[in-house]
Amino acid sequence: MSTLTYTNRDYAPREAASARPKKPLWRRAYDAIMRSQQRRAEREIAAYLSSHGGLLTDDMEREIMLRLEGRRGAL
Repeated sequence: MSTLTYTNRDYAPREAASARPKKPLWRRAYDAIMRSQQRRAEREIAAYLSSHGGLLTDDMEREIMLRLEGRRGAL
């Protein structure tokens, strides 16, 4: 004679269920470079705005975009 017990519990290891797959090395490197470039651009924009009064006008926005695209000198 055998005894069976039923339950609603899941006995799978919790680590395996919650672990997300790791991004490939090159993707992580690319993401790090993009975050770095984004921070650099934000620092340059903040410096430009603070040196030109701090208020963003249409002309200033246009100038920032031209400089970030490389059409004019560095900020």
